[in-house]
Parts: sequence; C-alpha cells; structure tokens
Amino acid sequence: MADNKRRIFIITGLSGAGKSQALKIFGDFGFYCVDNLPLALFKNFTDYIKQSGERKDIALGIDVREGGRLKDMPKILNSMVADDFIVRVIFLDASEECLIRRFSETKHRHPIHKKLAAAIAHEREVMSPIRTMADKVIDTSDLKLGELKEKLSALLGLTRDGDMQISVVSFGFKNGILKDCDIVMDVRFLPNPFYIPELRDKTGLDKEVQNYIMSFKETQEFAEKFADLIKYLIPKYIKEGKSYLTIAMGCTGGKHRSVFMAHELAQRLAKAGLNATEFHRDIGL
Repeated sequence: MADNKRRIFIITGLSGAGKSQALKIFGDFGFYCVDNLPLALFKNFTDYIKQSGERKDIALGIDVREGGRLKDMPKILNSMVADDFIVRVIFLDASEECLIRRFSETKHRHPIHKKLAAAIAHEREVMSPIRTMADKVIDTSDLKLGELKEKLSALLGLTRDGDMQISVVSFGFKNGILKDCDIVMDVRFLPNPFYIPELRDKTGLDKEVQNYIMSFKETQEFAEKFADLIKYLIPKYIKEGKSYLTIAMGCTGGKHRSVFMAHELAQRLAKAGLNATEFHRDIGL
C-alpha cells in the first residue's frame, strides 16, 4: 500500500452478529469510526477526509437499515477506490440460533419489524449480495470478544495492496470444528504427545512437545510439503482477488499437535516473506 493511501474498512453483516463490538475494536486500534453513516453521504464523507488531511484509517458501519440503497454499494465502493482509498468489506455473520439467543438476552428489537425468526431470514436474504462481495466473512457464533479482536487484529496486518493476510489457527475437534476458515487440515495422523506422561500437561508451544512431534519423519515431511502447498496456492488466491486466508489445523484436543503444526506453518510462511499470524483457539481449555 502506498504511504499516502488511507484504508477504509466497511463493517457490516447481520444484526446481532457483532458489528457494534467490531467498530469499538477498530476504535481501540486508532481508527476513525462512524456507525450508520448513510450510503448517500459516503462521497461527502470521503471528500471531507481528503480535504481535511485527516491521516487516520477509517471504519464505517452499515447494516440492513440502508434498505434499497444497499444495491448502490458496489458503485459507491468503486468510487472510493477511484478516490485513492483502499477499501475492505468485513461481513459479520452468525447462526440463526445464536442470533435469536442474543436478541432474547439483550431484549433488543430487530431493525426489521417482523417476528424474530422471519426478520433474521429476511435480513439474511437482503444482505446476501453484500456477503458475497465481502473481502472477509467472520462467523461470530462461537467467538468470544477477545477472539473477535484477535481476528480483526490479524486482518489489520494487511499493509500492502495485493498482499494476502494469512491467519493460521489451531483447534481441537472435540470442541467443534472451526467455522470461519478457508482450509481445514486434520493433523490427528501425527504421533500424539498426550500419551507421553511428561508431555501431557504441556502444549505445542513448549520445546519438549515440539521436539517430540518433530522427531518423526512423517511430521518433517508433512510440515515441508504442506507449507509448500500453501505457498503454491497463495498466488492463485491473490489472482482471484482474495485478500485474507484462514488455515485451520485441528487435532483431538487442540493443545499439542495442532498448536505446534500451526506455529510451524506460520513460521515457515513468515520466513518465505508472507504476512502470516497464528492463533490457538483451544490451547487454554
């Protein structure tokens, strides 16, 4: 990204999926945040930003209350890109069960004034075109606030136009498969340190566990070949316009094999000059 270009993140998605929380997180990261700015005023807003010389990156929240004007969103975003802004669309999603529970717990009314299940279904249909055009879709159904902040923090590592931000996440299958990911790799075929008494209470970030897993030939071969596969795929994804890639690596409990292999992959990708971060969902469970 050229130094004189500002980033604009459009934060959108389903009501109850976490847009307000995401905007607060962007504010914590130093972004200039505006919620529910009418799409019709986007051009005026970006003109003001350019004329004022404001150097902060920007996060704008929009939702289904824009109604029929949402169809103009692609044209408006293209205009912002033409004005020398780098624009990224983040779409927050969640399951129907999760959204119903959140609305019930908070006693908030859905912005579409129908029975809740019908309102959610209608909103999902209306927002579907925006979801399709999003640079990144984040399913918040099972995310804690800290995990959402971790994901958004990883996305903000995208610093150069054309770069891909790669997030490597470990998880345990017994705690549920990771929903918000592009590639899932099952590493349960590797020797399990859980059955070594002195390693059971350690994690894949401990040197003793790493040395044990890496002592096997199949681990060494897999680590090299899988990293090579990802490095081969990344230019293909970028060519198709993808800016973010989440790779999930799972083992049984999410503490040993998946943690080490996610760490190892992130390290190999970083050494290759790629923008890779790691996150371990179940390491503390």
